[in-house]
Amino acid sequence: MTEVLFYHLENRPLEAVLPALLQKTLERGWTAVVQAGSAERLEALDTHLWTFTDESFLPHGTAADGFEAEQPVFLTTDDANPNGAAVRFLVDRAPPPLDPAAYQRLVLVFDGGDPDALAEARAAWKRLKADGHEVTYWQQTARGGWERKA
Repeated sequence: MTEVLFYHLENRPLEAVLPALLQKTLERGWTAVVQAGSAERLEALDTHLWTFTDESFLPHGTAADGFEAEQPVFLTTDDANPNGAAVRFLVDRAPPPLDPAAYQRLVLVFDGGDPDALAEARAAWKRLKADGHEVTYWQQTARGGWERKA
């Protein structure tokens, strides 16, 4: 079954958290797909991943860039997986895929300040757990790290 991680944002925004999660994914030798909830968010993330730090960048691309199958991190707003990613990140209220078993890991990152995002994350947790997937819940600490809560 697929390992599903829920990351509850409370103290740091997605832009501060996503690059580190993606870097860890690439360090493990995995490719990733990041599915955003809107084209605007996708464009903002695309720009951010090139400039989030002066020392490095995250190699990634979108359908507009071409070479989709060769991208270590592919950004999309739909259920595409052209790079055969092992890990799928769902941000900005993007829904879980209908077939989570297509991935080794799903990572749902949701905004704890958005009641709709919280409700959707709870519903996804219940469904994925009922389907037999290994689900874990991670909450941000005051210092920006992560603490496993369930």
